[in-house]
Amino acid sequence: MKFSELSIYFERISQVSSRLEITRILAELFKKLTPDEIEKVVYLLQGKVRPAYEGIDFGMAEKMIIKAAVSALNIEKSFFEKEFKRIGDLGKTVEYFKKQYHSFEEKDLETIVVYEIFYHLATSSGVGSQEVKINFLAQLIRQMDSLSSRFLVRLPTGNIRMGFSDMTVLDAYSWMLKGDKSLRPVIEKAYHVRPELGFIGRIIKEKGIEFLNKIKPKLFTPIIMMKAERLSSAAEILKQIGQCLVEPKFDGFRLAVHYSKAKQEVRLYSRSLEDVTHMYPDIVSGVKKQVKADEIIFEGEAVGYNTKTGEFLPFQETAQRKRKYEIEKMAKEVPLRLFSFELLYKDGESFINKSFIERRKALEDSIITKKNLLKETVVVADEEKVNEESRLEKLFDEAIKKGLEGIIAKKIDGVYKPGAREWNWIKYKRSYSAKIRDTIDCLVMGYDYGKGKRTDFGIGAFLVGVLDEKKDQFVTIAKIGTGLTDKEWKQLRIKSYKLRVKEKPKNYFVNKMMECDVWAEPKIIVEIRSDEITKSPVHTAGLALRFPRLERFRDDKNPQEVTTLKELKSMVF
Repeated sequence: MKFSELSIYFERISQVSSRLEITRILAELFKKLTPDEIEKVVYLLQGKVRPAYEGIDFGMAEKMIIKAAVSALNIEKSFFEKEFKRIGDLGKTVEYFKKQYHSFEEKDLETIVVYEIFYHLATSSGVGSQEVKINFLAQLIRQMDSLSSRFLVRLPTGNIRMGFSDMTVLDAYSWMLKGDKSLRPVIEKAYHVRPELGFIGRIIKEKGIEFLNKIKPKLFTPIIMMKAERLSSAAEILKQIGQCLVEPKFDGFRLAVHYSKAKQEVRLYSRSLEDVTHMYPDIVSGVKKQVKADEIIFEGEAVGYNTKTGEFLPFQETAQRKRKYEIEKMAKEVPLRLFSFELLYKDGESFINKSFIERRKALEDSIITKKNLLKETVVVADEEKVNEESRLEKLFDEAIKKGLEGIIAKKIDGVYKPGAREWNWIKYKRSYSAKIRDTIDCLVMGYDYGKGKRTDFGIGAFLVGVLDEKKDQFVTIAKIGTGLTDKEWKQLRIKSYKLRVKEKPKNYFVNKMMECDVWAEPKIIVEIRSDEITKSPVHTAGLALRFPRLERFRDDKNPQEVTTLKELKSMVF
């Protein structure tokens, strides 16, 4: 496919807000693409060249893109910037000039060629790389028609404005094959094991939908983590799953560990699939010393501890380890211990469809431990088989006394289902004694300007929502104007300001009464505590939080991991 034709699809998608219509347009596009093209186009549609977890960033600020555009168009920078200010959109500004100044270099490039140039642009680094990026982009602008130039310029910013998530692409794959979304469960199951949209698209095109059932975990490709259901008493837990294995519920950073002994390489991924290896050198070192498998993927929770007493540190102290600078210094001040609890892959064999008791045994066999917690970085979490309410309640109380969140009960013969929230795991936490049994993970959708004292912060209230999975859109549940410290208000203002967008994102469903002064990209997750959930005529979830307050920022989660509307309803109905 030519890039000019792909740009027409970009334009069609950008003109509609209906998720169903976007899905149909994507399906129409996908039908026309070859396996090689679909693997690349799905990333271009999102302003990327590879999955986000690979951390490949274009590294081009607005000034660099303007420099490339001015060079390509051979016009004065001041003239370009004047029109840019008037039009208010960089892509449309370049399109405006391209309609007036035709270049003899224009040619209809293949999409694959454009992708390869962008990939080279995104992966260029070192001395002189900025000039290389500018020159590459300028050359492409000269070769593109006006409409193609609009989207070409938006790609390096990552703000392609298509307004859909990975889930919409999965639906489109199903529509491509059957004209409806009936195949979505099969496709999504494979995606949860291998969250590479391009890879999934290529497999469907080359080998058919049936081959997706054969997809297994791949070393150094993160797996979307399984989630736990919630219950508020030992009796409910035992009634649901019967005799179970009980583990502590830690309050730290959940990590997936990928290790290759031959390469002596360790990679750590957060629950949002971010590669966070550089943040935890002590865990990397511990894995290399203590793991005896040749290749392995396992999960654990990293928790800070007191080196003298072995006691757990509060999450607020553990959270200091999530940083980009002074990592070695902080590793000494707040050492971490990784409590391992799940094995997903070992030495070429997938364990996700094996029973929990099998996974647990293989995990124990894979980690060298001497039970001396003060000398080991990687340990296997304690477990106990339980079939009595009194014993389960006692384990819960003991966990609370140790400063933990509570306990996790695991179904003995339960399998690991990536991305799913089912009854194979059930969490029982201290906060369940309140009216609302758990905190709620919300997306920050936008904010209003401050008044009075809040003028200093530039933010007076912020709008939060949850995910309506059926419609793949975020619905509102609260606008919060109290319950934050001055430091938290400033932190939220900085985060939100960096992610501000001119228009409300397409996948936000907001009542006019709740609209914000500033909209933010769907990236900031906050954990909110509330006294009660009530019915609401103004919030699009149909529910609202009473007396909501910020518990903490959840930088370890992505938008698809916020509390769902279904979960929210289950808390009150």
